[in-house]
Amino acid sequence: MSGSKGLVLLTGANGYVSSRAVEAFLKAGYSVRGTVRSIAANKALVDALAQYGDKFTLFEVPDIVVPGAFDEAVKGVDAVAHTATPVAFDFSDPEPVMRDAVGGILRALESATKEPKIKSFVFLSSVVAIFSNKEGDYTFTEADWNTEAEEAVEKLGKDTPGPVIYAASKTAAEKAMWKFRDEQKPSFTLTSINPCFVAGPPLVVPGSLEKVNIATKSISDVFAGVPLDKAGLPGTFQGFVDVRDVGRAIVFAVEHPEKANNERFILASFYSPQQAVADILRKAFPEMAHIIDKGTPGEGYSPDYAFPTHRGFDGTKIVRFSGQQYTPWEQTVIDAAEVFKAIA
Repeated sequence: MSGSKGLVLLTGANGYVSSRAVEAFLKAGYSVRGTVRSIAANKALVDALAQYGDKFTLFEVPDIVVPGAFDEAVKGVDAVAHTATPVAFDFSDPEPVMRDAVGGILRALESATKEPKIKSFVFLSSVVAIFSNKEGDYTFTEADWNTEAEEAVEKLGKDTPGPVIYAASKTAAEKAMWKFRDEQKPSFTLTSINPCFVAGPPLVVPGSLEKVNIATKSISDVFAGVPLDKAGLPGTFQGFVDVRDVGRAIVFAVEHPEKANNERFILASFYSPQQAVADILRKAFPEMAHIIDKGTPGEGYSPDYAFPTHRGFDGTKIVRFSGQQYTPWEQTVIDAAEVFKAIA
């Protein structure tokens, strides 16, 4: 069943980002075996990729942290992309989140060592494993690490804010991967993909705007007329990357292990507060202008959506290594809104 370029195991294949990664691999000529907790619950994903026939199959892994969880799933695959991890900003208890994030990647790594065909292992991490509080102007690069989130969880326990729990889980999981590399010295390459907020059109259309991915809510909320000061995730740093760019970056890491081995790649293309989203949408959808909050057009962002000097991410490394440019931010916003029109 392997395609001309080989068979990739992609864990947590039904996620917002991971489903686009599945699509990116299929478009690039790979076959994909995607793990999910329940095959029966993911008919919509299979239907969305029906054109690829048996090049995409689902494999049920009910619990990603049990020993040998992925032993059967890895048989015969050429690469692993691990994306299965808890994602939310409203976690209230760090223990199960940390357990699933760290345990999941360790089980995937352990299983990968049992399949000699595997040449590369890619982990979908996050910039929350990079970002931390800094004094003055600062631009984060792949050399930076979040040095605060895990300490906060250790100190605060169940009183830890949800976003900090998420950051700690991503940081701990990525650290676990690099520690595994150093101690176990696997034969396959390892790469970490660290995107900021991921936005853009979902592969599987959600049933309602309430079910839109948390980062893309910045677009769906504004499109639906939510006041700009309440849209998306107010108070958070509005750095974004297109979901399809993340999928292509994961494919790049598998296709070019000689370039991607032992590398971290920040994926961060544009800074866009809700005002920028509103300005794009009001221009692209004039028939919605009476619904979309006008705000103060042009305020709070630069015309090229560049990151502010006081705090930003350098996402140019992936462009240098892969030669692939980021999707223009206007296209990301408009393509997402076209999907949301059907459920608004």
